Amino acid sequence: MPSTNAPHIDCERLHPLLLVSDIPAAVDFYTNKLGFTHGFTWGEPPEMAGMNFGDVSIHLYKGEPKGNYVYFVVGDADELYEFQRSNGVEVVVEPGDREYELRDYRVKDPWGNELSFGHYIQHVGPPLKIERVEVPVRLEKRLAALVKELAEHKGMSIDSFFEETLLHTFEVVGNNTGVASPHTKKTHQLIQELKKKHGIDYDTHASYRFVE
Repeated sequence: MPSTNAPHIDCERLHPLLLVSDIPAAVDFYTNKLGFTHGFTWGEPPEMAGMNFGDVSIHLYKGEPKGNYVYFVVGDADELYEFQRSNGVEVVVEPGDREYELRDYRVKDPWGNELSFGHYIQHVGPPLKIERVEVPVRLEKRLAALVKELAEHKGMSIDSFFEETLLHTFEVVGNNTGVASPHTKKTHQLIQELKKKHGIDYDTHASYRFVE
């Protein structure tokens, strides 16, 4: 019987991981013998490598070649972890923020297969010393209410929220068809709820028509 208390799961990516004993040798084999292209190598000494094959990618992971290992990129790894842990799933690696910009954990099924679940994090890296300046800002009343609640939900100050949003809009994605969003699918769902709560019934381009 399917579980009735399982959280809604947004799975953004699936990374098959193949265990190999020697990362450089495996990269060479997959590149020169199998026709893959090398995407990245992580760690010193190397512990992981990304290999691309057309639109498909796999990760080579250093370890004893046994069993199967799959990595899922999800919307909220912590929520999923609590659900799986409460159901008695064997946890191999506890949740944590990793240097490769994902917060993840790993579990094992009864047959020895290992599965990792992680979501992207953006605060990895050394602190950046900055100086903030006062910028007078006036917002549409309903939009201001939404921003306040959304910033609180994300555990951010209003200053940090605007900085995050601005920096993401500066990044072009999708062959120049759009910009990067700092929000997960789950956060976007919350935004839609907050728009209804605060009566925001105008569209994305409405600011060009705002008058007082």
